[in-house]
Amino acid sequence: MSTLFCLHRPLDEALPEIIRSRTGCIELVDAGPHTLNQTRVERLLETKSSYDLSYALHAPFADINIATDDPFIREALLRRLETSIRWASALEARTLVFHPGNSTAVERFSPGSAWRHNLESIRRLAIYANNYGVEIMVENVPEPFPYVLKSVRDFERFFDEVGDEIRMVLDVAHANIRGETEGFVENFGDRIGHVHVSDNDGESDVHLQIGEGSIDWEETMDMLKESKFDGWVTVESYSGVDESLAFLERLM
Repeated sequence: MSTLFCLHRPLDEALPEIIRSRTGCIELVDAGPHTLNQTRVERLLETKSSYDLSYALHAPFADINIATDDPFIREALLRRLETSIRWASALEARTLVFHPGNSTAVERFSPGSAWRHNLESIRRLAIYANNYGVEIMVENVPEPFPYVLKSVRDFERFFDEVGDEIRMVLDVAHANIRGETEGFVENFGDRIGHVHVSDNDGESDVHLQIGEGSIDWEETMDMLKESKFDGWVTVESYSGVDESLAFLERLM
């Protein structure tokens, strides 16, 4: 499960609820009141050891645009993500999830610049992460935001250009808004490292409890089981996390 559901509370306050959950696979969110520092990392390592937890880490996502046109801002943002990579390594989290960049107003005057900057940034992060024993995975992101990696077609081009070293996180809720869940699984089953799940109405990314939206979860889970995917399925619902985990356990 993702700690997104408790991001509005201090991490120390939320830890008991995380420990009591139905899973020992926890995707920590390095943002907001849970932004990592040495004290929090030490506490999380103690908790990991005591309760036999496994961690993944989600990089910060607010105010982060790795495809921004300004090289000084882009450098600062990449250094922030590199900090997340170092924390992931310290936490013995083998995976760092992050969002792709998005186009800016400059794109009108320099078509293709956002795509180019995004690709360059991801290549740099991949090299940096490899030095720390961490795998980075880029997530498909939702409409209507101007990200450069949203559709099946976007990822086809991305994988053609970036090579074999990068895998993706399939966010089923984001794919549902585009009606492309099946396309992602069929085309990239062997390139999907993790899967994020929450529910929605097909219109907006509202992170509902699994089963409370329009997604056909039986069909979705069957597709994943029949594909080459073999990684974490992480609940990102804002509420009803244990109920969502139980729902998915029944299907799997």
